Amino acid sequence: MATPIDFIIIFVMSFSLNLIPFAGPSNLLIASTAAIGLGNADPLTLIFVGGFIALGSTLAKGVHYMVTFFISGKLAEKRRQKLDADAAKIKRWAFLLLFVTAATPIPDEPIVISLGLMKYKPAKFFVAYFLGKFAIGIMGAFLGGFAIDIFGDFMSSEAIIAISIVLTVIFTIILLKVDISKLAEKYLRRKPKTDQEKTK
Repeated sequence: MATPIDFIIIFVMSFSLNLIPFAGPSNLLIASTAAIGLGNADPLTLIFVGGFIALGSTLAKGVHYMVTFFISGKLAEKRRQKLDADAAKIKRWAFLLLFVTAATPIPDEPIVISLGLMKYKPAKFFVAYFLGKFAIGIMGAFLGGFAIDIFGDFMSSEAIIAISIVLTVIFTIILLKVDISKLAEKYLRRKPKTDQEKTK
């Protein structure tokens, strides 16, 4: 059974690894490894694992976001106006874009830093990012839990973690092969057909 100390360790691990820009492991892997380390955990415990992973990663990336947020105030006026213009263009889709970025293994620093420079609202940033990391954290935790259920009787935790790493790498490669930005752009630019076009 998981103890409060276990969740504190998971939180610290998530925060520390996500604090490393561009070099931290996928939160999917962090969550699955944490779940495997807990052994045969119940669904509620796995949800808490995903939540603490999300909280740690959100606070870590929040550091990156807030640094760039305050740096943007020191920029030259011309550069500030350009960022304001860019922010106006993506304001409508920024929340969804941040959620999707946080919920996938693709690097999220470019989006985090960009939104910080554009002074995107901190409250919206933390909510969107947390929800994205919570989604991928729960996914990873349950994958780790399923791995324990399937292989736990005849494989060591170390072997299961190795398998989890391999599967995470494969999953990450598959996601990286899909150009999410192009798909999002294609979807967002899609216009509803008019009645005249529907009758053709």
